[in-house]
Parts: sequence; C-alpha cells; structure tokens
Amino acid sequence: MSQPAATRRVALQRTTTTDSIPSTFATSKSPSPADTPRQSPSSTSLSSLGSADNLDLKAGSNKLLDTYGNEFQVPDFTIKQIRDAIPAHCYERSGLRGLAYVARDVLSLAATFYAFNKYVTPEYIPSTPVRALLWTVYTFVQGLFGTGLWVLAHECGHQSFSPSKTLNDTVGWICHSALLVPYFSWKISHGKHHKATGHVERDMVFVPKTREVYASKMGYYVHELSELAEETPIVTAITMMGQQLVGWPMYIITNVTGHDHHERQSEGRGNGKKNGFLNGVNHFNPSSPLFEAKDGKLILLSDLGLAITVSILYLVGQKYGFANLAVWYIIPYLWVNHWLVAITFLQHTDPSLPHYEPEAWNFVRGAAATIDREFGFIGRQLLHGIIETHVLHHYVSTIPFYHADEATEAIKPIMGQHYRADVRGGSIGFMKSLYRSARWCQWVEPSEGTTGEAKGVLFFRNRNGLGVPPVKLPEPNAVTEKKVATA
Repeated sequence: MSQPAATRRVALQRTTTTDSIPSTFATSKSPSPADTPRQSPSSTSLSSLGSADNLDLKAGSNKLLDTYGNEFQVPDFTIKQIRDAIPAHCYERSGLRGLAYVARDVLSLAATFYAFNKYVTPEYIPSTPVRALLWTVYTFVQGLFGTGLWVLAHECGHQSFSPSKTLNDTVGWICHSALLVPYFSWKISHGKHHKATGHVERDMVFVPKTREVYASKMGYYVHELSELAEETPIVTAITMMGQQLVGWPMYIITNVTGHDHHERQSEGRGNGKKNGFLNGVNHFNPSSPLFEAKDGKLILLSDLGLAITVSILYLVGQKYGFANLAVWYIIPYLWVNHWLVAITFLQHTDPSLPHYEPEAWNFVRGAAATIDREFGFIGRQLLHGIIETHVLHHYVSTIPFYHADEATEAIKPIMGQHYRADVRGGSIGFMKSLYRSARWCQWVEPSEGTTGEAKGVLFFRNRNGLGVPPVKLPEPNAVTEKKVATA
C-alpha cells in the first residue's frame, strides 16, 4: 500500500473535537499529589511527578507542529477529571480472575509443547522440511503465549493484577523470572518511566535523540541535518532488525533508550556513570543509579530468579541437547523480546507525539504522549489488550486489563483531541507502523519559530523528506562548533 500524503493522514492520527482551536495553547493544570496514581515503590528526585505551571504558551505567539504538520495544543485537563470519568467498577481487581488468565497462558504453553513433541515427529510426519516448517510455527506461537504471560507479570508490577501486593509480586516474580526478566528491577525502573513519560531527561523508555545527539552520533554538524540525503530504506530495515533482535537485552544490560542523566540520582550513585557496557547502569547491580539503596534486596531477589531459570535451562540443555533447548525455549524467547520491543516502541514513537523539555513537562502532558494501536485477535486476546489501551494505562495503571477498554472509552471525551490512536490495517497496520515510525521519527526538536517555554515542546523530525522538515539552522563559526566523529 502506498503512503498517503501527510495532509490526508492528519485525521487518522488523532481524535479531534469540534471546539479545537489549533493555534491556541492552553496552560495545562498540573496534578496535585493526591490526584496522581501510585506507581513504583521507589522514588527519587528523578521519579517525582513535577509540574509545569504558568507556561508561556499564549495564543498565536508560538505555533507547535507535529511531524504530520498538525497544529498541536498541550493538554489542559487534570488527572482528577480522568479518574472521575472512569466507572467505579473499572478499578476493581480480582486475584482469582488474574490467576485464571495466568493458568490459561501457562496451559497454552504446555499444551503446545506437548502436542508438537508428541506429533511433530518422524513417526507422524516423515518429511523433514514439513517438520522444520511446523517447528518454526511452534516458536512463533510459543512466543505469543510467552508474551501474554509477560503482560500478566506486567500487570503484577503495576498492582493491577489483584488487591494483594504479596500475590502480585509473587506471581510477577515467578512469571518474569521464567522469561528471564529481572522482575523487581524492571518494576522499579518501569515505575519511573510512568512517572516521567515524555520527559526527555527523565523518561526510562525509548527516550528520543535530540537533534544535537543525533548529529553527534552520525558525525555531522547540527545545521547539516536539514541538508542530508535520505537514509536508504535498507539502512532503516537493518537498524530495525537490530532493535527487534537485541533491543530488550541491551536495555536491561546497558539501559539503552533510557535517559542518561544519572548524575541527578539523589544518593549520588550516578556520578560519572553513563549508559553502556561495564558502566554500572543496568538492571542487575544493586548499586546501579537506576535504583536506591533501599531497593538492594529486591534487585538481588530479581537476580536470584534469573539464576534459577538459567540453571534449569542449562540442565535441560545438558539432558535433551542444546539444539532442542534452542527450539523449545530460546527462539520463542527471542520472539517474546521482539513483541515486547515492538509494542513499547510503537506506544511511544509516532509522528503525532510530542516530547517535553523539563520546563514544559508535567504528568498530564507526558501521559498523553502515548498512542493506542490495534493488533486484532492477537492483541486483544493473546496479549491482553496491552497494545489497544495504553493511553489509559499511563493515566491509571492500576486498572486491570479486562476493564481497560471500557475505561478507555470513558476518558476519550475528557482527553478530546489529545487521545491518539492509529488503528488502520489491524495487525498488518501495526507491523507496518514499525517501519513507518522508524522512517518518520529520527530525532526531536522544537517547532520552527517557537520561543520561551513553547520551545520545550519537541516533535519528531527526519532526514527522509517526510512531513515537516527540520528547522534550517545557520552554519556556525568553525571555532565554536566542532564536528564529532562517528562513534
């Protein structure tokens, strides 16, 4: 399918209301602490909610344009309005219902394993190519069931699985450990992501590169980005394959895509530390600047869960062969990682989404900087709706997934034009969005001509001639700007 023109894409990218005034930027009302949902048990200065009162976004003085060319208004509703719009029963959590979903996913994994090992054998299927094809299908299906289990552990981390914190953390630790996820470590950093979504200096997930960072990594002057030739599609595809294959392990090992401002960690743990290998910024070290001292035992408990799983996998490989282990577990595990990265990337990366500098950010605005998508039967049934109801999840993360559709419909009138969804093409459209977002969303920068606080509202731009072009900057004095060599 050919790409429609940017001007025809606008209506498909976000819900608009008849009373929207494109050139008016209303000052958002900051939430009070009482109105703000509870998140991770860990909190520091980096995970406080913050506010951005009295922003200088006066009517007509600053025109904000997203990548499609839509005029953007910052959200002007409150957390209380969101919460009050949601029916009371949507907040109800059932441990029994949650355990039933866990049982369903575990039984699906077990039944698939049994059926393939019982019947996809030379005795029943003599053809080697056919058996290889069927085992390929096995890895894909098990990856989907494993991702569903991952999502239920994610529910546990947000305490939306049941009213019992003990049950939540026990189930979450078991399920995530079985999938080689450090449960408590992830829970803490993920809670900080929810508290700083869309904040370019504090967010923990898919923080976009600024224009300066992108230019530095590519080895260009900042002003040259508006003049560069298009990135070839094959380069985009290779980059995306790398992200989908190793994005998750790189995140937990090196904090790639997370913020890199660790010097602000309140206990001084981040002094001199940067994201990357062997720098101590990871999800396994109790001394990592991602955590506080009080989190130490939980980080070690997460590591213990991983050690148990790795030990079991090693024993299975020793007994049944590591080739079998690769088919039974490792390749499905890579599928789980693929879906996890794809889902998270597309929840927070879209040409219609803003990001915010510290002076322009608050919780309401950041939570709105997310987008719902559609993945059909797989998304709604196997993956428990994590793709289709993510906007709601960022406002009230303790609502269980089986109430999320109803709660999403309830908040749409409050959010108005700020609720974003791209549901074109269902599952196929979701997969196409991976490539489209990679082409359209390469770095963020202010809209042209903005001043004051409005300059802190950033939008994606790219070198591929798609959408609103990058701002043209004057060539600097060679003495004051140095070209950074490609790393």
